Order: sequence, then C-alpha cells, then structure tokens
Amino acid sequence: MFRKTLEIGTSPHIISGNSTDTIMRNVVYALLPVAAYAVYVFGLAALLLLITALGACLLTEYMLNRWAGNPSPLNDWSVTITGLLYGLTLPPHLPLWMVFLGGVFGVAFGKFIFGGLGYNVFNPALVGRAFIQAAFPVAITTWMTPFTADRFAHIPSSTLTLPFLEPVYDITSGATPLALMKFEHHTTDVYQLVMGMTSGSTGETSALLIVLGGLYLIARRMMDWRIPVALLGAVYILSTFFHFIDPTRYPDGLFMLFSGGLMLGAIFMATDMVASPITHAGAALYGVLIGIMVYVIRVWGGLPEGVMYAILFGNAVSPHIDNFIRPRVYGTGKKRSLS
Repeated sequence: MFRKTLEIGTSPHIISGNSTDTIMRNVVYALLPVAAYAVYVFGLAALLLLITALGACLLTEYMLNRWAGNPSPLNDWSVTITGLLYGLTLPPHLPLWMVFLGGVFGVAFGKFIFGGLGYNVFNPALVGRAFIQAAFPVAITTWMTPFTADRFAHIPSSTLTLPFLEPVYDITSGATPLALMKFEHHTTDVYQLVMGMTSGSTGETSALLIVLGGLYLIARRMMDWRIPVALLGAVYILSTFFHFIDPTRYPDGLFMLFSGGLMLGAIFMATDMVASPITHAGAALYGVLIGIMVYVIRVWGGLPEGVMYAILFGNAVSPHIDNFIRPRVYGTGKKRSLS
C-alpha cells in the first residue's frame, strides 16, 4: 500500500527547469559566435585579447574566493560571461597588460566586493571597461583596421607592449562610425554596420550575430525581451524624430541602432538578471531610460558612444525602479512592500 505525501511550502510554487548555471552556460553559447567572428575580423589580436580578458576574470574570481574561504564559483559560468563581454567591449589591439588589469578590477570591484553572484549592483564587465576608459583613455580610443591581410600571421606591436610602457601601433584605422557621425556628420552604410565591416571594439563586429544570440535566449526564456525591445525602441524613436526635424544634423534610426556597441549592450549587458528590475513594467522603464541616455550622450554629450555609461546609470537606478513599481498581491488592489 502506497502512502501519498502532501508537501507544503511557501511561494513561488512554479519552478523553472533552468538552474543558474544552465542559463549562464546558454548565454556563453550565444556569445561564442560573436567572439568567433571577432577573431575572424581582427585575427590574432582579438584572439589574444579575448583569452586574456577571460583568463583575468576567471583567475581573479578563483583567487578572491579562495582567499575568502568560499567554494569555487567558476562552475556557475557567470564569470565566464563577464570575461567574454569585457573582452568584447575593448579595442582588439589594446595592450594585454591593460586588458588583464581591467579584468581584475571588474571582477574584484564590480562583483566580489558586493558579495558575488546575485549581489552585484553594476555589470562587472562594464565596471572593468569603465576602469580602462578612465585609466587609459588614449589606448582605448585607438582603433585597428579590420580584415587586414596578415591578421592571422602577425601580432600587433601594441598587443605585446610591456606593462607601463607606451604602446606603439602598427596600423590604425580612422574614426569609428559614431565618431564620424558626431564630429564630421558623416554616416556609414547600414550593411557595413550589420556585418561588422567597420573599425571599433571587438564586439562591434556583427550586429546580426548578436541579434541571433539574443533571439536564441529569448526563445529559451532565458532573457527578458522587454529590456532590449524598450531600449532599442527608445533609441530608434528618438533618432527618427530628430532625423525628421533635421536630417543633416541627426542620424537616422537604423544607423543609431546598428552602430557602436548598442546591440551588444542592449541584448547581453542591460539584461543582466542581477542588475536589472524584476517586474515587467520595471524592465520596460529601465530599458527606456537607458535608451534615452544612450541617445543623449551620443548626440549632445562629449563622447561619441554612450552605451557603457547609460547601462551603468540604469544599474544604479534599477533598485529604485523596483521600489517604485511594486508587484501587487494576488486578489488585492493594494501594493506590497518589497522590504
């Protein structure tokens, strides 16, 4: 005779089959085509940069947790995502010692100091990138020409620069599409932007592959689609509106969507589950705020790109959005406090 057991527990009672490590591993899968195409575009420089960025983040995570007496968190794949995203935000021929230093800073001050996975306020990859932006502004705004003939046979001199020495660049390209737009009012063909045929950061290589990776995660319900849709929608609407007012001064919506690091930031960084709001309405508001900030910085700010600062701003206001837009208790019309 079999006895039936009634299990009583607190909500939520709907359990997803996706564990943290499963979700993180699939995000890595979605990023791998982007990273592979970046290596195809920039060659050995991009390969060494991505390996160094990934190694710096993994090593820092392991050593800090070992020092703190915590179990190794490397098997949850979160720091692997950090390393890949961090590397994809950098110029392909940035000196490797700078890459390593930024990776250490991003994991230590963007993740570990807050308590590790689930507690970080800001996206650790962007914290590392922001550190490089502040510490080495010239190096991080010097760009490499894509599709050079010897990219798989030659390592740029700047890549192997010794620590604290000024890098020497073999071949540099002109301004990025965003810089050309901002300072010379010249836009780049959208096809070149979509296919990654322009200079820029390692992760600006193919908006098409980034979008496909995002669709894969959305289809598997491992990403909140409201954030990238709201973010990209805000940028497109603002761009279209101002382009209609003055086409000679303001670029069109498609250029703004596919230029720079917007696609990578909107799909893989703004959607960070820890640093983004938990409600549907909050996620949409969060995306809109970041989109507005991106457009304001790109068009009226002092820098040609604003994705990094816009997302970090969004990370900072995310807890306040959760506090402002509170979920309602089922069966009541009153708002429930999250505290």
